[in-house]
Amino acid sequence: MLRHRLLLLAGAGIAAAVILWFISARPRPVLSTPPPVGATYVGAEACAACHRADYDAWRTSQHADAMRPADDASVKGRFDGRQLRDGDVVSTMFQRDGHRWVRTDGPGGALNDFEVNYTFGVFPLQQYLVGLPDGRVQALPIAWDTRPSSDGGQRWFHLYADQHLSHGDPLHWTGREQNWNSMCADCHSTGVRKNYDPANDTFHTTWAAIDVTCEACHGPGSRHVASPRDEGLTVRLDERAHVAWTFDPASGKPVRSAPRTTSREIDVCAVCHSRRAQIADGYVPGAALMDYYEPSAIDAPLYYADGQQRDEVYVYGSFMQSRMAAAGVTCSDCHDPHAAALRVTGNSLCTGCHAAVRYDTPAHHHHQAASTGAACVDCHMPARTYMQIDARRDHSLRVPRPDLTVSIGTPNACTACHRDRPASWAAAAVRGWLGRDARGFQDFAGAFDAADHTRASAVTQLAAIAGSPDEPSVVRASAFNRLAELDASPPRPEPGLRDPDPIVRLRALRVLEAASPAERIPVAVPLLSDPVRALRIAAARTLASSASMLSDADRLAFERAGGELEAAARFTADRPESRVGFGVFLADLGRTREAESEYRASIRLGPDFAPGFVNLAELLRREGNETDAEHVLRQGIAENPRNADLHYALGLSLTRSHRAAEALAELNLASSLAPSVARLAYAYALALHDGGHTAAAIQTLTSALSRDPDDRDLLFALVTFERDAGRLAAARQHAAQLVALHPEDAEARALKESLGR
Repeated sequence: MLRHRLLLLAGAGIAAAVILWFISARPRPVLSTPPPVGATYVGAEACAACHRADYDAWRTSQHADAMRPADDASVKGRFDGRQLRDGDVVSTMFQRDGHRWVRTDGPGGALNDFEVNYTFGVFPLQQYLVGLPDGRVQALPIAWDTRPSSDGGQRWFHLYADQHLSHGDPLHWTGREQNWNSMCADCHSTGVRKNYDPANDTFHTTWAAIDVTCEACHGPGSRHVASPRDEGLTVRLDERAHVAWTFDPASGKPVRSAPRTTSREIDVCAVCHSRRAQIADGYVPGAALMDYYEPSAIDAPLYYADGQQRDEVYVYGSFMQSRMAAAGVTCSDCHDPHAAALRVTGNSLCTGCHAAVRYDTPAHHHHQAASTGAACVDCHMPARTYMQIDARRDHSLRVPRPDLTVSIGTPNACTACHRDRPASWAAAAVRGWLGRDARGFQDFAGAFDAADHTRASAVTQLAAIAGSPDEPSVVRASAFNRLAELDASPPRPEPGLRDPDPIVRLRALRVLEAASPAERIPVAVPLLSDPVRALRIAAARTLASSASMLSDADRLAFERAGGELEAAARFTADRPESRVGFGVFLADLGRTREAESEYRASIRLGPDFAPGFVNLAELLRREGNETDAEHVLRQGIAENPRNADLHYALGLSLTRSHRAAEALAELNLASSLAPSVARLAYAYALALHDGGHTAAAIQTLTSALSRDPDDRDLLFALVTFERDAGRLAAARQHAAQLVALHPEDAEARALKESLGR
């Protein structure tokens, strides 16, 4: 039941979809010193007198235009009565009384006029924000393409064209996924306080500066203004000071003159340039990143199995898996932090550290000099387009691997350019150049792909990566996370729980979710007092169901960490997944009425979010109220008729109520709605078998195994059903396959031996 619950919550961002906070195995930075207290925000103008050049560079940057009041100076779009159609909705952009307005479908679905209050971003597109009466500020899906006309710009376009989102969809501009207060504000303004009021479901969000100003990166400046010497700084971003990059004469590769031993600068950038979950207000530069944020790991579907970007991951998780990060490169080695632009353009950016005579030559890139194929970034940082027109380069700085495209289907830079050629052609070309397949710093693709397809070999491969001191922290963290997702028994996570990088400790802790209390308590209790808040919260969540078994001293630590977990849940109480996550914690503590309240709040906030219904129904079932549990599930299905988890849960409820025919129909529907989910096919096959439909059960399992040939539960059930049906030859064949895949599984060996020869 625990495994099922975790599967339902996966993707909700509750325990963190995490990318990394930083450190590769080489070097291992230490935690930054906490910033001084008592500083207040003073505004960018206070910096200009002494830092004019930096200030002037910042004023022309996209940071300065991250958010602005909508006025003649900031608005780029043409509000001149132009119209844009998306499905049945025709939106009109116009001016009235000196203000910009958009007539479009509103919260109830009807057309209405909404005043544009703020601009959001500037290039290659500009979005517009609308304030609603409850304090919510929402991002319109109608954006202005600010590129030149010659590049296809100077036009209105719809960010979700052809999706025709209705007003009840969370991605509709009035929905929670387009809510500025929760989803956007923390990165587009400075000194943000969300100020959500859960009692009234309203926001009172404030900022110190509307844009991304000097103090967003350097911290509140009042102490520095009062005492301009360094002791007044909130944090010193000086990791590049007195450092030079030189060429190794033998290899031509760059070498940093001194190792980088901290991660201050990268952490500051990561706050906004990462895919992460926020757990608290109040971050200031210099604080521990994971006291406030939980960065995502290299997880599907955010990344491909080889670590290439897939969804919008904002570069940090990509960069931290790279050879550059391991060598000590920081963001400002390539980017001017004030102008927010590259220091130089073209291959010169790379040959500042990589010897041009070795790398900027056809002998290396195998293309004509100065051609597109000779551009370093086109091979090593291929771009992916988001928001229809925003091309962003992959910062994992990888060697192109067309051979992996052939073997596991990941993209490669070669055929992204040579679109008329297959990946096998590109792989053969690389093999001809090198005399072998390409190799790169990232070496985890096979293991991650095996895990994503639940192959039996995945556990051993992932364990090797998780325990390797040569892998970057984000890679080891991702290996632990995939181990936790597998149904097979993973190795013990103690080394990961002692890792110096909190991202590894956080993900290693997930492996304990399936452990018994006797195994869980001794190794998880120390993390209740971890120096990083995200770890203390995660430890409290992990130990909640075992809290009554803790010693008095450990119980005090648990209560302190539990208080931090509750504070984080209250901070994110506007999100239905947060209410469910907190409800699970309360239910594990036996506080069922409070848990029920959280589940019901989740349903009110997000009736499209199925785990709210599923977890409430499970709580009611545990209290012996199967009738109300069924009612809740049917309510959820009315809101989400094509949600497989809801039909699956209803099928189980009907089974417990001895309504076999109805249960079978629901389990069949669940399996058909999500045919790639093995556990749904497994449950449907069991129901078929129990109903005497053995042939249909065998066919269901066989079909599911064609998609997941290594799945232990599917194979075990198939062998059992074939044995019961007298199909002994097939049963022996599949039993041999089962044991070959899971040689340490005593139950599998016993089943095989019971079939004889």
